[in-house]
Amino acid sequence: MTKFLLGLILGLLVIPVWMWTYLSFGHPAVAVGDKPLPFEKQVVRVPLHARIDKEMPAGAPIDPSPANLAAGAQIYREQCAACHGLSGHSSDFADHMYPHAPQLWSKHGNGVVGVSDDPVGETYWKVANGIRLSGMPAFAKVLSQTQMWQVSLLLKQADQPLPPDAMQLVRTPMAASAPSN
Repeated sequence: MTKFLLGLILGLLVIPVWMWTYLSFGHPAVAVGDKPLPFEKQVVRVPLHARIDKEMPAGAPIDPSPANLAAGAQIYREQCAACHGLSGHSSDFADHMYPHAPQLWSKHGNGVVGVSDDPVGETYWKVANGIRLSGMPAFAKVLSQTQMWQVSLLLKQADQPLPPDAMQLVRTPMAASAPSN
């Protein structure tokens, strides 16, 4: 019994010392280009979906009117397009992010455009709260609730014809910025 207890105590001490050593010498995957840790996607994905399912609003308090879609397109262009691209124009650096930022105006493997098949409340939750460990920021302190709903409604409609004002905003490429000195 003494040998068992001694082995248990040593085992419980070895693991934290090994973890501290591993972390102290910079071995974990912390750079965007590093291979993901084992089970990294599952560790984040399972609780994320459970929390979204529990907290997402049932529906939008505003309608997808042409004015709301145009306002959503303007907000999307200013706040989202740098990572998520525009219609026909992918983001230049989305593929260099980990995880990759989805291009919300492109068809994905399942033939769906962006997140248009997601409930609008799920998109709103992601916009408002962000997604930890993904580069997706929370906009709840940046945008008003109405603005977050306008963007969410716009993305829900991404696979459908949009009003001309909204389509112009999500289709026109961003102007290239001049290099700073």
